[in-house]
Amino acid sequence: MAFGWRCTGVGWPGEVPELRWSRGRDRRVSVLAYGGGLGFRVVGERHCVGARGNVCPLGAVVPARSTGARCAECARLDRAHSVAADTMVDDPRTYRVYLAWFGPGMVKVGITREEREAARLREQGAVAFSWLGRGPLMAARRTEEVLRAALGVPDRIPYARKRGVRGQLPGAEERFAEVAELYGRAVELEGRGWPESLERLPLEVVDHVGIFGLDRAPVAARAVSELVEGGVLAGRLVAAAGPDLHLAVDGEAVAGKRGGDGEGVDGGGGVVVLDTRLITGWELAAVGPGAGSEAGVPLIDIAGGGVQGGLF
Repeated sequence: MAFGWRCTGVGWPGEVPELRWSRGRDRRVSVLAYGGGLGFRVVGERHCVGARGNVCPLGAVVPARSTGARCAECARLDRAHSVAADTMVDDPRTYRVYLAWFGPGMVKVGITREEREAARLREQGAVAFSWLGRGPLMAARRTEEVLRAALGVPDRIPYARKRGVRGQLPGAEERFAEVAELYGRAVELEGRGWPESLERLPLEVVDHVGIFGLDRAPVAARAVSELVEGGVLAGRLVAAAGPDLHLAVDGEAVAGKRGGDGEGVDGGGGVVVLDTRLITGWELAAVGPGAGSEAGVPLIDIAGGGVQGGLF
């Protein structure tokens, strides 16, 4: 079964996002730039992206609204080798515990490999964060569990909630203060379930608003709910946070018929959020930022031009 290049999502290896692509075992990336044009037409069916760098042996078709883009077997294999599955107890690498802030009252505790630095925080769309400690995997995991229970914070925050508050973020001082307050509550727990092998790190709040472009981008009012064969989305990249790309589109960039469940495509322009987890597994053909469409891309309401560059 022959495929063209299929998107595997957005990566944040540094302070600039990049789209990643695969074709069989071949890999490539497209570095993204704010202000640059970005547009595509959906081609064919959506297929499983495989697991752990391996091609799906079945070439399975996956649902359009799935954010994982994996068939059941590949999803099981990917999960079995993840840190979250607690199957890597003998992992010798150093891990870091972090406190991540996504919006007012929206915080979480997590862990990541030290060698990845802050890539995990950018991938999650953390608006601000601070490191809390470093040490062996199981010590980091134990600290994470203790803090979740003691501080009453969740292990994950849905992306719909994150993007829902992104357009009404408080100022830098308030963001810093909320992370610092959480850090203070966390360090008070030293000696009460905090493993001795976990080294506490000093408070140092890192703010991603500038890196994400949220300090200069218009507020997004709509988001893509799924892709369909033949659908087109094209515009100018104005911001990005985690897997979300914020595209400024004109009245012709998103067009098509009304969708179900209160969804629709009206060609009204503005800023549209594309969760790139929805484009993984699709083959995408490049189009210009002013392209119209016949089938359209369904959008949902989340409110309260240039030349195509580097898509392939």
